[in-house]
Amino acid sequence: MLNSGGPGGTGQNFAAQTGVALAKSPVTESFDLIGFDPRGVGATEPSIHCFDDKDRLAGDVRTEFVLTAGTFSEKDTERLADRCAEGSGGEKTLGTVSTRDTVRDLDVLRSALGGGKLNFLGQSYGTRIGALYAEKYPQHVRAMVLDGAVDPHLGGERRLSQYAGFQRSFDEMATACSDDAKCPLGTDPERATETFNRIARPLLDQPLAYGQGLKFTYNNLIDSVIAGLYYKAVWPKITQGIADVKKGDPRQLLAISQAFSGEGTEGGGGNFSEANYAITCMDEVRMTPEQAVGMREQTYRSAPFVDPGTGSAGARDACESWPVEPKTAYPSPDRVGGLPTTLTISITGDPSTPHRAGVNLAETLGGSLLTVQGEQHTIASAGTSACVDKAVADYLIDLRVSDNARCTL
Repeated sequence: MLNSGGPGGTGQNFAAQTGVALAKSPVTESFDLIGFDPRGVGATEPSIHCFDDKDRLAGDVRTEFVLTAGTFSEKDTERLADRCAEGSGGEKTLGTVSTRDTVRDLDVLRSALGGGKLNFLGQSYGTRIGALYAEKYPQHVRAMVLDGAVDPHLGGERRLSQYAGFQRSFDEMATACSDDAKCPLGTDPERATETFNRIARPLLDQPLAYGQGLKFTYNNLIDSVIAGLYYKAVWPKITQGIADVKKGDPRQLLAISQAFSGEGTEGGGGNFSEANYAITCMDEVRMTPEQAVGMREQTYRSAPFVDPGTGSAGARDACESWPVEPKTAYPSPDRVGGLPTTLTISITGDPSTPHRAGVNLAETLGGSLLTVQGEQHTIASAGTSACVDKAVADYLIDLRVSDNARCTL
């Protein structure tokens, strides 16, 4: 069983992609790969939908009001929750998409597949599904590969370590680019954030037009850059896209964000961001307006490249008007017992799920940790590292692990 992360990633697509990537792996010779779309995601019925084509044309599709530049009110959160209820089959649907609900579904699927013990590969948010499953059904687990771990010890504050990770990757990208005299971030990496801010902030008032009347805004730019920072191989495309934006052309950066979210070229397509919003609302303790302002201030301090320079006032927890109380999934217990050995994979330069989070998850589950030296987010399903591929195959097929194992990308 597979989950690609998000929340909001479609497991059906992930299974197909992983099958291609691992076509020559012993894993696909020994296992069927089964992907499922969690509640509210992709082909699930009912799925979460908060926007229509008119909303997308107007650029009115934000589901996050802390990182997002702008001033938001209680009416904004009420309107967003109402639109999600209307587009998703009512308020009842909105209360059934938590990770804890998905964990129960996963056990139903396990039973429907013959009732044997679960073999699971989850990446990013998928590690959260795996960890909660392990907590609730430890007796049903045979093997778990948890790649790019969500920290089990942190609640909403984990976002700050995540944004610090994105800033670190931004700085590394700027350093890699600085040898080129044409680097849009300049040849002095110490000033790259300042240079990027000068490029980005004018879009607050003058977004770039593209497509059929669509506009590429400051927030679109930040979304696109963050999406590209997940993988070092994409960094040259980000810097080229930033150079293009300076010339008034956002297409390169749009392609990056659309590939990340699965959305179409005109903003339609999958429901990644809407499902992400709904699941988050059901999983996390909600912030007061004062806490949201504080979180925005700390976010801009952790990742100054995303700072629009407009201050922290007006931030809001977009979930504050969600009509159903959360079934909180963060943080986990300090220790989950009764499990066979699990395999957590953590990359040292992962911008989204820091290496320390992988260490913490392995300790919480009493499992094995594979540390991977590199600069990207997740690796097990990619089939691009012989070292990682062997470790994953040895574990899934024969349940063999090595203490303090390491690979290098």
